[in-house]
Amino acid sequence: MAVSYTPPDSILKKYANVLVNFALNMGEGIKKGDVVRVSANESAKPLYNAVCNAITLAGGHVIAHYAPDEEKGDMRRNESHARYFYNNASDEQVKFFPTKYLKGLIDTIDHSLFILADKDPHALDGVDPKKIMMRGQALKPFMDWRNEKQHAGKFTWTIGMYGTPGMAREAGLSEKEYWNQIIKACFLDEKDPIKKWKQVYKEIELYKSRLNKLSPKIDKLHVKGEYVDLWITLGEKRKWLAGRGFNMPSFEIFTSPDWRGTNGWIRFNQPLYRYGSKITGIQLWFKDGRVVKSSAKTNERLLKEMIATPGADKMGEYSLTDKRHSRITKFMAETLYDENMGGAQGNTHLALGMCYKDTYIGDPSTLDKKLSKKLGFNDSSVHTDIISTTRRTVTAHLKDGTQKIIYKDGQFVL
Repeated sequence: MAVSYTPPDSILKKYANVLVNFALNMGEGIKKGDVVRVSANESAKPLYNAVCNAITLAGGHVIAHYAPDEEKGDMRRNESHARYFYNNASDEQVKFFPTKYLKGLIDTIDHSLFILADKDPHALDGVDPKKIMMRGQALKPFMDWRNEKQHAGKFTWTIGMYGTPGMAREAGLSEKEYWNQIIKACFLDEKDPIKKWKQVYKEIELYKSRLNKLSPKIDKLHVKGEYVDLWITLGEKRKWLAGRGFNMPSFEIFTSPDWRGTNGWIRFNQPLYRYGSKITGIQLWFKDGRVVKSSAKTNERLLKEMIATPGADKMGEYSLTDKRHSRITKFMAETLYDENMGGAQGNTHLALGMCYKDTYIGDPSTLDKKLSKKLGFNDSSVHTDIISTTRRTVTAHLKDGTQKIIYKDGQFVL
């Protein structure tokens, strides 16, 4: 039996250092005494250990959330607990929410660090999508508490990825090729990755600041290409975000538009890996902000069940990645990387469901339900990014009747 590839210790230490001492705390790293919840499956053990060690060296405290791998397996031997749970649990069990435990956890931690590592990208294939959505809705208060603490400036999070044999196979790459993309994307081949990240974020910040200077003048964005003809209303009191360290890597510049002004259609050439399944050939049609029609070549039922979840038929995010910043050149079969792909045309992705309240110009902790509704900020238990790497031109239609191209041929042209 072939032994799976494990990155050298030197790479893992650099990776952990980037996650703990840069990505967390929005580019500043953790402080002595900070409490970090570290979540990982057993496949990510080498990076998990390196991360926990880095937290210890930084003077922080680890709350471990370490779990078995999820896999489809067979019912007699190695079917994962999650799969067994969704196939056998009652609705009451699916909706169970341990209020005191999860509220206590949120009150205790200063940061959350999640290591994504799928042993089996198809672990939940065939599971009833209604139960998966039901579970997401049940856990929404936990996400709301996290967001409230984040918006109050008392909590940060990041997500990194550990490549597994199953993930590499799904992407059509060898394990070493797969890891080479991770190493390049996170600048782990640099002598000082954090120094390089700060340099790249400075470049991205330039375009973000130009977008934010233009934003008050923008009425609508028109995204046009062979696979898309979509109108997006930016909305009042909006800003663009980037370079926060919340995903590692992240090269995107994004905002949460006024969901009510989305009209048109978009076809996505990249598959969506979500809820332990793969959805391909997704196409969406919007009218007055809602998805009025959707289709997919595979797992269409899961897509439609997700869209039927409250708030998931509206846009929560629109994002663009400039090909000059990203070193990701291969399809990785994971949203974290695919939404940051460079390539010939850069990429665009939109998220159905929950918005990012910190795209509000002002204190996001004051963006209550009434104000959110007035400004068109969407809410949902779902936040699903869907990606396209096809050619597109994004034109800003300004309030004075003029037009300005802001993105073309895979890069910002501001």
